[in-house]
Amino acid sequence: MVTQEAGPLAGRVVLDLSRVLAGPWAGQLLADLGARVIKIERPGSGDDTRGWGPPWLEGENDLREAAYYLCANRGKQSLAVDLTQPRGQALVRELAERADIVLENFKVGGLKRYGLDYAGLKARNPRLIGCSITGFGQDGPYAHRPGYDFMIQALGGLMSVTGEVEGMPMKVGVALTDILTGLYATIGVLAALDERERTGLGRHVDVALLDVQVATLANQALNALVSGRDPQRQGNAHPNIVPYQAFACADGYLVLTVGNDAQFARLAGLLGQPQWASDPHYATNGARVSHRDSLVPLIAAQLLTRSRNEWLAEFEALGIPAGPINTISEALNDPQIRHREMVTHLERDGLRIPQVANPLRFDGESRTSRQPPPTLGQDSDAILTEMGLSTADIAQLREQGIIN
Repeated sequence: MVTQEAGPLAGRVVLDLSRVLAGPWAGQLLADLGARVIKIERPGSGDDTRGWGPPWLEGENDLREAAYYLCANRGKQSLAVDLTQPRGQALVRELAERADIVLENFKVGGLKRYGLDYAGLKARNPRLIGCSITGFGQDGPYAHRPGYDFMIQALGGLMSVTGEVEGMPMKVGVALTDILTGLYATIGVLAALDERERTGLGRHVDVALLDVQVATLANQALNALVSGRDPQRQGNAHPNIVPYQAFACADGYLVLTVGNDAQFARLAGLLGQPQWASDPHYATNGARVSHRDSLVPLIAAQLLTRSRNEWLAEFEALGIPAGPINTISEALNDPQIRHREMVTHLERDGLRIPQVANPLRFDGESRTSRQPPPTLGQDSDAILTEMGLSTADIAQLREQGIIN
């Protein structure tokens, strides 16, 4: 058995029956916080994302691991067990009797046929907390449909406000809905865990990608509800703040994010146009939003006269929020990111596995598990031995194809 790491959730046991990103992201976060997370995978193939490459991290003995899988599965143990076989189902039920939390993202009703649905598991362990992550939730006219991040970004309205004004609606460059769903799932699980301390009983958390997508439209959703009009794509501009967008400089691009009128006054002075700060068309943010079509071209013309780094230095000196538009590699090598040790690596059998750290810190210490993402079925024998199975029992299960 892997030694339990210290952390706020030390001693808690999580069964992670989820695949791809939203569920595994929640499982990884719980592992980072100190929980013991047992990842249940299909023998032979495992989590879908194990095959989502290139790029691959190459190891010994022809081992290839997809970068996608490695981003969401550190801190876990892997038990490869066939849930379609009664003996495999019995093993998972036994683990659930000892667990605190079970995460799953099967289609609605998908686990019931195996006797592994939350109601069935809770009957054997009333303290168990269940979390089901689906595309559309446990009820409603779409509940039976599969849901993927890209489709949900489209259906949930996010793509309609992403992209250039005259261009095609665009998705966000990462599976943001999945990530946010994983975060909401974690919040729900932790709230249920806190409640259990008072009641002694677990409960079921139902998290839907579509619900999360709509909830996180934030100001854009309220813009629509308050105005009665659909927000439109504005490229890199902001619907409620001006100037708050990307601009071209003489040699590159930057983002200027003026958040209040005092910052705008300093910007106006820097650009040699101090009268803007008292002009009724531009003096307040509301006025600037109403007159963005005249103001933004004036700012853009000024910024084209000097290099990006020259402007950034001037903005920083005056406390005007701005930043360069970095590539991902540039962002990962930024001095602040490096100082905060957001880029790290884990070791497994001499293989260096790069990771992006958990951003949470407790008392100044990063909460990033030092346990690398497991290979498929890596911990099957250890977990089953801990459950009381003999070497002969485990060999028989393997021969029958129940475990991997």
